[in-house]
Amino acid sequence: MTLVTLKKDIQLSELDAWGTVADLGSEILEGELKAFGKMTFGAPTDKVSSAYFGTTQGKFRMVYPFNEQATVVTGEVRLTDEASGQTTTYKAGDSWFVTQGTPVLWEVLSQSFVKHYFAVV
Repeated sequence: MTLVTLKKDIQLSELDAWGTVADLGSEILEGELKAFGKMTFGAPTDKVSSAYFGTTQGKFRMVYPFNEQATVVTGEVRLTDEASGQTTTYKAGDSWFVTQGTPVLWEVLSQSFVKHYFAVV
């Protein structure tokens, strides 16, 4: 068994470059939206995985490819569930749960943001 300590205040510079959010299946609406990450369990293609994930500032749309529980580690992001219209702003320490197939509009309000997520397909 492995115990992984999740860091608060982790920065994009501590993560690996993952291209852009478009490379990960999202639609970029504003900004460059470079994506960064570091796996803490499994791989992105596994049925269960966890990782730090962050982007630069901008706006993008994605349909969630998995169920996710996430906590913002740094920065600020506004998420809109496009199915219900519910919009919520999240800052460091705030968390959410979203189900697979949910269309979400992302607005990264700070220069960058990082979350830690736990995903199940």
